[in-house]
Amino acid sequence: MASINITDTKGKKLGTTKLPDSVFGVEPNIHVMHQVVRAQQAAMRQGTHDTKTRGEVRGGGRKPFRQKGTGRARQGSTRSPHYKGGGVVFGPHPRSYELKINRKEVKLAMRCALSAKFADGELKIVDDLEFEKPSTKEAAAMLKDLELEGRVTIVLPDNNINAFLSFRNIPRVRVIAVSESNTRDFLDNAVLLFTSASLKRIEEVLK
Repeated sequence: MASINITDTKGKKLGTTKLPDSVFGVEPNIHVMHQVVRAQQAAMRQGTHDTKTRGEVRGGGRKPFRQKGTGRARQGSTRSPHYKGGGVVFGPHPRSYELKINRKEVKLAMRCALSAKFADGELKIVDDLEFEKPSTKEAAAMLKDLELEGRVTIVLPDNNINAFLSFRNIPRVRVIAVSESNTRDFLDNAVLLFTSASLKRIEEVLK
């Protein structure tokens, strides 16, 4: 069982905590992580795009010219796909992009992501991130004291509203509640920051 340092908001070490191998010591499965992230990104698509077929385009009810005698190819409508302003052939229509992923795969992918972050030294634990009132200035100072640069993902307890409001407007910082934890947010950053409370909760869920 590996251990990791816990610091305060100034970056001072307070102690260490044990990390269960079942969550943070898993051999990363690249295929499963790819499948889960792909499904997440697909689910974010609205799928509301729509094009009109020749039957949906307005107009074109009358033949543009008579059937015979003109020397031209017969035409039944000016809304055929080869006419300007005509319908679209094989165009996109509303659909769902949802991909089926098993719950066991989702949890495995999260374990793999956390294990990879820990192995790469990109996992940080802070004792707490409490604010008397929302303050972006104070939140930015905390990140500077913790020496966190680049893209940072912060995982907070569900009820820590003041911290969420404080960090959310800082560029390149993503804040999520522990109940919203997912593989994509775990991977898409340079540093993954947990509080002690959110770390305990994620261990309970993924063990």
